[in-house]
Amino acid sequence: QVQLVESGGGLVQAGGSLRLSCIGSGRTFSDDAWGWFRQAPGKDREFVAGINYFGGATAFANFVQGRFTISRDNVKNAMWLQMNSLKPEDTAVYYCAAALNGLNVPTTLDSYTYWGQGTQVTVST
Repeated sequence: QVQLVESGGGLVQAGGSLRLSCIGSGRTFSDDAWGWFRQAPGKDREFVAGINYFGGATAFANFVQGRFTISRDNVKNAMWLQMNSLKPEDTAVYYCAAALNGLNVPTTLDSYTYWGQGTQVTVST
């Protein structure tokens, strides 16, 4: 059974940091692109960041503005999102996802095949 499991969410004050992790199992993800998406209450799920299969290319949403970094380890089937300078508007459920075409970094939901269950990030004022 293919699974993506996120962890690392929580409650943090504005200006603080969190590091999200995503661990894959059930298959190798070394040829896949990985991505992070988020969904706030009442809003659509949106792209946050992504990384191609070997980590040579990354992409970030405009709202990230240099605050987040993304990394991966293909041996561990793992990906991380380091989030710094968090703002209350970053509050959302964060999802990791894997796209079968790993050469580039897709930014649309329908490009991703596998999804995790999400981890809640809450940023207080």
